Amino acid sequence: MAEKKYFQAEDLKKFGDITQFQKVLGSKFFDYYNEVFKEGALTAREKALIALAVSHTVQCPYCIDAYTDACLSRGADEEQMMEAVHVSAAIRAGASLVNSVMMMNQVKQTTM
Repeated sequence: MAEKKYFQAEDLKKFGDITQFQKVLGSKFFDYYNEVFKEGALTAREKALIALAVSHTVQCPYCIDAYTDACLSRGADEEQMMEAVHVSAAIRAGASLVNSVMMMNQVKQTTM
């Protein structure tokens, strides 16, 4: 028998079921979520690209799956999608590196 993996692509279709155990909060989440992704100052395509980048930052396979499809269906191409992922990677790396300033401050304080 094949080992069941933690990530099950078909579970993404069950996301709406989160209201089963907490109707009020689940419904409020979906109201908020749907409002966020409406066209506004940003286009739906731009929001999908942002969501794709964030999905990679938080390393959510369900989100990566959903927002890859969302980007493609909203007209983003592979180059734009990969560039968004690189933006995510650069910010994530930069966040690690900028915190090295604390280490450098302590080293200087301790050794000088």
